[in-house]
Amino acid sequence: MWDYTEKVKEHFFNPRNAGVLEGANATGDIGSIQCGDALRLMLKVEPETDIILDASFQTFGCGSAIASSSALTEIIKGMTLDEAWKVSNQDIAEYLDGLPPEKMHCSVMGREALQAAISNYRGVEWKDDHEEGELICKCYAIDSKLIEHVVRENNLSTVAEVTNYTKAGGACAACHEKIEDALERILKDMGKAPMLEKADAPAPALEPRPAPAVSAEKPKMTNIQRMRRIEEIIESVRPTLQRDHGDIEIVDIIGKNIYVNLKGACMGCALEAATLGGIQQKLFEELGEYVRLLPASMMEMAQQ
Repeated sequence: MWDYTEKVKEHFFNPRNAGVLEGANATGDIGSIQCGDALRLMLKVEPETDIILDASFQTFGCGSAIASSSALTEIIKGMTLDEAWKVSNQDIAEYLDGLPPEKMHCSVMGREALQAAISNYRGVEWKDDHEEGELICKCYAIDSKLIEHVVRENNLSTVAEVTNYTKAGGACAACHEKIEDALERILKDMGKAPMLEKADAPAPALEPRPAPAVSAEKPKMTNIQRMRRIEEIIESVRPTLQRDHGDIEIVDIIGKNIYVNLKGACMGCALEAATLGGIQQKLFEELGEYVRLLPASMMEMAQQ
């Protein structure tokens, strides 16, 4: 279990400034639901002074993503755009009295959304995919440019730290060698020696955690067995949702994607993303494989 501070818990259970901001004149979109994290940051900027009068967010992700987004909106209100541009992911983490190392990527996502929103207001094109960089992690669409920026800004020196701050290598771990190569190059350029882990070191835990290897003691399920197991897991969480006047139903299962509808009080709830994230983690742990739990409304987009 992650060691969350009281301030992280407070901003998760009672997020500030969540929802659509009426009259927003700047928007920053980062991440994607398919990759497990997405954030939209909205700003209301006073044109005469460039002061951020108000800010709000919508996020799909874990509790730390919600808390980081909530904290960010509180930090930047009242700042000028130039002041807000200098807000770092460390500022967000410090505002929350710290984040677990494995969750620092949530603060990085917040910083990127802020810079994207400011660029949007100023009419400057801002690319969150850093398309000029080499793609390092296919699972989370992380490239070498983002890794370099995060390593330099946060003084990182190990593959585990890169994973914690970017999620790169946190799913299948197939890109660890590429991360090592990029890290060695960056640190050499910075005049530092890399602290590379041994190849057989366990992959750092993230949410979702890297899938364990299938062993002889746990034979691989057939498609029908897998679908039935998914249904059983979903059924096991329904009573908890129903006690809060909500519910969940499976719409379809397509490969690693499990599409569901949240119903009742769960539908449109401010913690909808956190609910899906918690159920996704349970599916991951009990199935022993990485899966995505997505709203049924995402089916058409994911298939394009």
